Amino acid sequence: MNETNQLSLEIQGLQKSFRRGKKQVLQGISLHGRGGQCIGILGANGCGKSTLLSILAGIQRPDRGKVILNGMNLLGKKQQRNLSSLVGFVPQEPPLMAELSAYDNLRLWYCQSPLSLERELEEGFLATLGIPDFLKVPVRHMSGGMKKRLSIGCSIAMSPQVLLLDEPGAALDLQCKEYIESYLREFRSQGNLILIATHEEREIALCDQLFLLKDGILSPLSYAGDIHQIAESL
Repeated sequence: MNETNQLSLEIQGLQKSFRRGKKQVLQGISLHGRGGQCIGILGANGCGKSTLLSILAGIQRPDRGKVILNGMNLLGKKQQRNLSSLVGFVPQEPPLMAELSAYDNLRLWYCQSPLSLERELEEGFLATLGIPDFLKVPVRHMSGGMKKRLSIGCSIAMSPQVLLLDEPGAALDLQCKEYIESYLREFRSQGNLILIATHEEREIALCDQLFLLKDGILSPLSYAGDIHQIAESL
């Protein structure tokens, strides 16, 4: 992707309160990202990371603010129906049908996809995630790592430009983390943008920008490889 056509995401002044305004979770959140980047959002449990990602995914509405992708306000009514083709979201809890196999879950997501499911399983992103290894396994019999990889595979069905991940590596084994890391590197190399809420050192090391969300305020965070320094900041 050349620089003139580079993906651009601008988050402007997002605010979100609960309990009729008594609990302000997000206070004027702003940041800028571009294609080819991975942006990490760090913060203590309950600080609002999941709320921020769900707003960016169009699941929750902010009280104020804009999310501008390549000049389009993603939170505008006209863009809501197109959001799934622009933004993929992987929440902490896998959005999967427990009684169905991995393959049947994928068919539900890829039935209207611009991508070929079979091609993706053979040589695309689904292959990178290692999903062909457990295609026939029902979700209810999967490990946490399998569910997470399948959730990512489902989230990219519409070939999004932005991928939102809410602690994807939490409680996963090393092999699964390597599958996910390999996929994220490949996704980013295609000129796409990743926003990831994480506490994982491996995922932090992938990030081009880091931000700390604390007391509703998002601030830039420097990282020189000392994970203990970050832990003290939370």
